[in-house]
Amino acid sequence: MITACNHHHLSFSSSFWQALVFSVDVAIGLPINIPFVITSEKVTQSIPINKEMETERKLPPNINNLPEDCLAEVLSHTGPVESCRLATVSPAFNSASQSSAVWNKFLPPDYRRILTRSSSDAAAAGRDSLSKKQLFFALCQHPVLIDNGSKSFSLDKRTGKKCFMLSARELRIVWGDTPLYWRWNSDHPNSRFGEVAELLDVCWFEIRGKIETQMLSPSTQYAAYLVFKYFPERNSGGGFHRQGFTATVGATGSEEVSKRTVGLEIGTGDRRRHFGRPKGKEELPNERRDGWIEAELGEFFVGDEGEEEEVEMRLKEVVAGPKSGMVVLGMEIRPKH
Repeated sequence: MITACNHHHLSFSSSFWQALVFSVDVAIGLPINIPFVITSEKVTQSIPINKEMETERKLPPNINNLPEDCLAEVLSHTGPVESCRLATVSPAFNSASQSSAVWNKFLPPDYRRILTRSSSDAAAAGRDSLSKKQLFFALCQHPVLIDNGSKSFSLDKRTGKKCFMLSARELRIVWGDTPLYWRWNSDHPNSRFGEVAELLDVCWFEIRGKIETQMLSPSTQYAAYLVFKYFPERNSGGGFHRQGFTATVGATGSEEVSKRTVGLEIGTGDRRRHFGRPKGKEELPNERRDGWIEAELGEFFVGDEGEEEEVEMRLKEVVAGPKSGMVVLGMEIRPKH
């Protein structure tokens, strides 16, 4: 437990303290895994001392006396959230938390290669002038269009893990090239992509997306989401609220898939209970901060680095009658918290 000077309590994971023990032991020449005491005006953490070692070597009385690169090494073994918290409780940690060495550890190893797939030279020039910390948060808050605008790349703020969104054009939409059923709109406001898909009228509703696991962060649980908007006044057929939609996520060709029933209408009170969950089993969509709506399609786990698989995500409904009033932005794949 770390106690800040303003009397707010900040807690950190055991991995942080293990990293701190390791880094300070190395910095002052102690054998690894020997406990110690850290004290400063703003930070206090007590750990039982090996008394034999206490008599042999005097430990530093103040954490601010430790070298900045030592503290930076400590922070690089934690995470973005803990690093920012620590910056508020100690001047020494605040200085170390700005280090590029820290934030370079939080960025994916292949982020430079991914950013070369961006087609915006102006945006690339702007990113080159940023510090590693500024770049990290820029990628969290402002997704970068890659692969000729067919996908976007961003980072998860909590973990630094990779996130991708497949544009509607990158998806396989049944009847998507038939103007009678779907229309492609290049002037939709608040869209990160050049086009969105507007559902005009269809009975057979099916959307598929695919992504290679080698694009994603290893050893990570991911979830896939359909990102869309829904306009109930345009849904003349009523097909969206008569029955839930079937969502599946899993490796292409595998029988082991995540399967769930999803409701796609956003509503409140009795209307939401009646339309969004007619059988009491459907997963309901959620409104996003960017003004769109997302429905979780399922989860999957990306294994160790080097394992290559293709994951397919599908949403389907074919029996509830005509459906209309939806605008599809794409499918997002991001770490599951």
